[in-house]
Amino acid sequence: MNITSISDVNKNAARTLLGFDFGTTRIGIAVGQEITATATPLNPIKARDGIPNWDTIAAVVKEWQPDGFVVGLPLNMDGSENEMCQRAKKFANRLHGRYNKPSYMMDERLSSYEAKGQVIREGGNRNFKANSVDGLAAQMILESWFLENQE
Repeated sequence: MNITSISDVNKNAARTLLGFDFGTTRIGIAVGQEITATATPLNPIKARDGIPNWDTIAAVVKEWQPDGFVVGLPLNMDGSENEMCQRAKKFANRLHGRYNKPSYMMDERLSSYEAKGQVIREGGNRNFKANSVDGLAAQMILESWFLENQE
């Protein structure tokens, strides 16, 4: 009889990841568990021309102790890259460099659009400047990544 020990179970299945919806004025954040393939939006952080307050990100990383990061890649609808893609990749590289944890990119086309649609369907406030959907978009990005990377 072959018995599998807990240490032999897929170690990736229990990973905690932080997802990011990169933006120039706000960055959406979500935390998720790979084992359940679900994520929860967190409060977005402010950015200045795409530069976040790294102290705020450090506090989030310290609180959630993620095993890695997933950053949305804002491709054009035809799949081509644009300037924002380069900035999102730079942000992902900085996360990796600062925290020595893997960073993954995830196609985020329509994530903000879908997040706004969800808020409207649920009867939420349509003032998206005051009522950010960035955390919800980060949640969608992270959950999409989980679904695409299930083993």
